[in-house]
Amino acid sequence: MNFKALSLALLLAGASTVQAAEGQLSIGTEGAYPPWSMADAAGNVTGFDADVGNLLCEKLAMKCKFVVQAFDGLIPALKANRFDVIISGMSITQDRKKEIAFSVGYAELANMFVVPKSSDLAGIKDIDALLKGLEGKSIGVQTGTTHAHFVEKRIPSANLKTYDTLENMQIDLTSGRIDAAFADASALQDFLSKPDGKDFQFVDVKVQSKFDSTLGEGIGVGISKDNPELKAKIDEALCTLVADGSIGKASQKWFKMDISRPCN
Repeated sequence: MNFKALSLALLLAGASTVQAAEGQLSIGTEGAYPPWSMADAAGNVTGFDADVGNLLCEKLAMKCKFVVQAFDGLIPALKANRFDVIISGMSITQDRKKEIAFSVGYAELANMFVVPKSSDLAGIKDIDALLKGLEGKSIGVQTGTTHAHFVEKRIPSANLKTYDTLENMQIDLTSGRIDAAFADASALQDFLSKPDGKDFQFVDVKVQSKFDSTLGEGIGVGISKDNPELKAKIDEALCTLVADGSIGKASQKWFKMDISRPCN
């Protein structure tokens, strides 16, 4: 019985590597975080993450298969071998590196707060003043993100509200149930460009990862710690795709700016 259990565990642990070796790379992504990752009812994925995944698969001469998964379930699902890698706008952090391995960082974008135009926070332009102004406020973030960890660490008196999707957070923002929303600038820009966002604005303070380590070391591909060979191949491919401008071109398409992060 113990031998059978061990054999099954080894089989499952090797499933990701075997699948990749057969020429298919299965990619876990959220599918509900525009413009990074959007999935339709049929499970078709578009967005910057999809473009990066497809570029990576082309460079590795593999076929992409996207698997849609709630963001806070991506790491557990990777560890359970539901897919080979995570490409989902995931920041590289020390806490996450305890669970999984990461590729080199390939992108980075500023994080920002959105508030009603009528808010007393709307005119702030200094990070220290902003953090003080947010004390005691209700702040919306997506569950399991670096944004949640940042608010917990830097604004402990805030009433932190977590949401499974960006859309649900924006619903509470427009209804007045939270005072501010915190996410990466690109995702919030999508909200501001729509009719529901007409009465809201960015606070003119870009919160970069260099300001606090909880915000990570750029965006990377999540990979199982048990698959160092795949990590090496992905690192090499990503560095090539950044250097030749492919990832920069994809980011211009979705963000109207180059957010690619050069390999060190």
